[in-house]
Amino acid sequence: MTISGRRQPVAGQAGTGDADVFSSHTADLRSRTQLPERRRGWQGVFLSMSAILLVADVAAWALSWMVSYHGDTLEVCMTLMVALSLAAQRLYQSHLTASVLDQLPGILVACSSAFVLTLVVVKLRWPDVLALDVFRRAVVFALAIIFFRAVALALVRYARRKRIIAHRTLVLGAGTVGAALLDRLHDHPEAGLLPVAVLDPFPIHTDKTMGVTWLGSVDDLAAVIEEQRINVVVVAFSSIREADLVEVLRTCDRLECEFFFVPRLFELQHVNGDMEQVHGMPLVRVRRAAFRTPAWKVKRAFDIAFSGALLVLAAPVMAAIAAAVRLEGGPGVLFKQVRVGLDGRPFTMLKFRSMKPVNDAEQQTQWNISNDKRVGPVGKVLRVTSLDELPQIWNVLRGDMSIVGPRPERPHFVDEFSSHIPRYTGRHRVPAGLTGLAAVHGLRGDTSISERIMLDNHYIENWSLWLDTKILLRTVGALFRHPGS
Repeated sequence: MTISGRRQPVAGQAGTGDADVFSSHTADLRSRTQLPERRRGWQGVFLSMSAILLVADVAAWALSWMVSYHGDTLEVCMTLMVALSLAAQRLYQSHLTASVLDQLPGILVACSSAFVLTLVVVKLRWPDVLALDVFRRAVVFALAIIFFRAVALALVRYARRKRIIAHRTLVLGAGTVGAALLDRLHDHPEAGLLPVAVLDPFPIHTDKTMGVTWLGSVDDLAAVIEEQRINVVVVAFSSIREADLVEVLRTCDRLECEFFFVPRLFELQHVNGDMEQVHGMPLVRVRRAAFRTPAWKVKRAFDIAFSGALLVLAAPVMAAIAAAVRLEGGPGVLFKQVRVGLDGRPFTMLKFRSMKPVNDAEQQTQWNISNDKRVGPVGKVLRVTSLDELPQIWNVLRGDMSIVGPRPERPHFVDEFSSHIPRYTGRHRVPAGLTGLAAVHGLRGDTSISERIMLDNHYIENWSLWLDTKILLRTVGALFRHPGS
């Protein structure tokens, strides 16, 4: 095996001997990640900006239909196109600044796009419809949306100033920047952030806490968020090392909490559409964890449908492989091995047997068997073609794994790598996968563990359905370029 590009001896190392025994690293991961998801309060559900904007747009569409409805399907087509364009422009996302002027360029772009798309669709279906009629209705839609959104956002600003909408906020950092941020949050409640706690083990400006709860340690940040009922965490140049802070913040992925951070050299930072600001201080919103997005449910639905269909289609091939394995090595066609999956939980992974281990300790601690003389001709073919992985389709259907995700590792090596490789346990934030970003880059078998972890965490931080699609498309080619080992 390779750590940071250098080979490390594995043979002769003592194993656990028991696949269910985990070291303190894995146990700590599980205890810190298996926190209950905190439910959003009634304010978060009924007074979120996203919900208010949606209600405003529904009112705008209703008014537009009353003004210009002629009994045809043009209004329906226009409404759908406007809704899709607004969603594509991310104009339903909640922001710290509530102003229709900030949204006006996006609204005009969305309505213009809807006009063009609607015109194309209508002309294909009803060639006699005038372009001017479509344009007139698009203008009515745009004016109605601008008006109702202006009213809705004015109500949001009022509710925030009166603290009717007030998201409980924890400021992580009590230096000069943290103190300046606290001043802004207190003086400008229209951002909707109510500071209730400050956390920094080595504070500088202790006189700037303004009556909020003072906290010192970040080790139990997830528990603090639960206890203090925190909705928003803002990282403002804490005294904590950034490398340590990344690990701490990742333990909070399961919580229904938004994270922002003040960027370095923020005085020179250009605030673009993807950033927020509180009275001139820019804030970068940390991307919502993948499994907290609606698209993650689509991923699981795809896993179920794809694995179910694949099991049926691959049944004849799997039966033939099972017969070949049985003839070559006798009883025991399937090889069962404990691996570490989501949140550090163990599960039993299935493979076709390519050789028989001497005992349980060997299968848990031997790193690579590609050159083992006990691997017969059938086993070598299975490993080179990766056909020995086919039974893992059942793990995907059960929910132990996903089609795409970091490859799962054994408890013994999870313990070993966790103590040597920074951010190793971060790869357990999502289910393990049949294939993954590291796998399609050829990082399988006796390759650099550090590079694998870098790509696994990159996959998690940048996950999307399209990224999964790209990995699946590249997997077939990777099987030929980088045979299994």
